[in-house]
Amino acid sequence: MLSGACLALLCSCQDNGKTLTQSGLDPLAFDSVINGKEVKLYTLKNANGMEVCITNYGGRVVSLMVPDKQGKLTDVVLGYDNLRQYADTVNSPSDFGSTVGRYANRIKDGKITVDGKEYQLRQNDGPNCLHGGGNTGWMHKVYDAQQTNDSTLVLTLTSPDGDNGFPGEVKVTATYSLTADNALDCKYEATTDKETVINMTNHSYFNLNGDPANEGMDMVMYVNADNYTPSDALYIPTGEVKPVEGTPMDFRQAHAIGETITDTTFTQIKNATGYDHNWCLNTYKDGKGDDSQVAVSLYSPKTGILLEVYTNEPGMQVYTGNFQGTGVSCKHGIKYPKHVSVCLESQKYPNSPNVKEWVSPYVKPGEKYYSHLVYKFKVEK
Repeated sequence: MLSGACLALLCSCQDNGKTLTQSGLDPLAFDSVINGKEVKLYTLKNANGMEVCITNYGGRVVSLMVPDKQGKLTDVVLGYDNLRQYADTVNSPSDFGSTVGRYANRIKDGKITVDGKEYQLRQNDGPNCLHGGGNTGWMHKVYDAQQTNDSTLVLTLTSPDGDNGFPGEVKVTATYSLTADNALDCKYEATTDKETVINMTNHSYFNLNGDPANEGMDMVMYVNADNYTPSDALYIPTGEVKPVEGTPMDFRQAHAIGETITDTTFTQIKNATGYDHNWCLNTYKDGKGDDSQVAVSLYSPKTGILLEVYTNEPGMQVYTGNFQGTGVSCKHGIKYPKHVSVCLESQKYPNSPNVKEWVSPYVKPGEKYYSHLVYKFKVEK
């Protein structure tokens, strides 16, 4: 006989006879075949009751359920609740939760030089290449998927030579693990048969308030960085590295994002209508990133949920949903407003293939690309 608690949980996970995830997703809404490859929704769980749902379409984190200060499970990422919208690049374009490659963020004029030869990449953001080509990049490819246990999903992809203009056949493995200490651990590995550039990340949009129908800039952010890379009006870094001291870019003392995001006297915020910038992490020194130190944290006073981010990468792109507010109905029918969420994308600096002084994104045959990103969740009451 089911207890009242078990019966309530069973009822909460069923809708008109459908078995739903804890976040209310119908896995059948993600079942399909695209370009001859099977697409599904995979569910990861840990012993603490956390749940992460990932589709192998673009390697996207669709939902991420974590306990709040009341012990209530709360979905802290934005997204859609069906594959149709993720795949519709015209009516519902998005990078929600995606595994981004070959090159996360922007490359100026979509041009790189490899071994003395210039390559023209797909220009999908004005004159620039963004996120490896956007709707023809890895975020819209079907990864081969293997769920090795209840808490681990391994995604693999082969990107052909010339993919969106990038040289080299690249073999990619993205491993997502839900750990016993409530972290989503993301490991990215790749090899190539020709020299190329690789820069992978996860593009989840975090709203820790549990209320994605309303602006989320009351969330409190900390960024472990003394410097940032200023950008021009097209979001391309100028090549400078400037101190955050005395500017709205200074989050070395945690504060609500809303306290500084409206400071349009600061050109960087005015141009981006918020934050869409790369911070130079203090956790990266002498050519090595320390993924045991907190690089960035985000906290919701409303739910008590604290997100700590760890990485071995030199940079972190903080994006505050400046292009949200499109009126498109998203997960559970909610229309997300502008500044509803924060993306925390570990990375090589934007346009680093064209700035030789910065950490190199170039990978040669025989080398292995490796990037580590951890989203760890806690509760502060």
